[in-house]
Amino acid sequence: MRKVLLLLAVALVALAAGFGIAWASLSDDPAGGDETTTTRPTAPGAVRGPVYIDSVDVLLLESYPVQVRALIKGNLPTPCHRLAWDLSGPDARDRITLDVYSTTDADAVCIQVLEPFEQSIDVGSYTSGSFVLVVNGVEYPFTI
Repeated sequence: MRKVLLLLAVALVALAAGFGIAWASLSDDPAGGDETTTTRPTAPGAVRGPVYIDSVDVLLLESYPVQVRALIKGNLPTPCHRLAWDLSGPDARDRITLDVYSTTDADAVCIQVLEPFEQSIDVGSYTSGSFVLVVNGVEYPFTI
């Protein structure tokens, strides 16, 4: 019995080596909270992709000046996509624009399943006023 198990283990290792499976990459978490970016994709072959946003909550933290955070929950198209965003504003009309998207390697082979995420994004600190946070075209007004 031991010989059969040993033979099976050797065969699996040889098979994995023959197909070039990278075992370390199977445990990576590409949607991890600390691995997000606020820049456009710069890696060779990286492309911009969609995100599917389920909810956005505007959080006003008890501090002075008031710190504003956007808590975004949703799904990435695949586990190979990484969450990214661009933040700009406030503009002359007190609109803060948050463009949320994903990036991925164009040549990556990945399982086709949604990858859930929850990300808190720092929107800035403000003393007072009425603002509108615009996340991918949807408006979320808030007042300090």
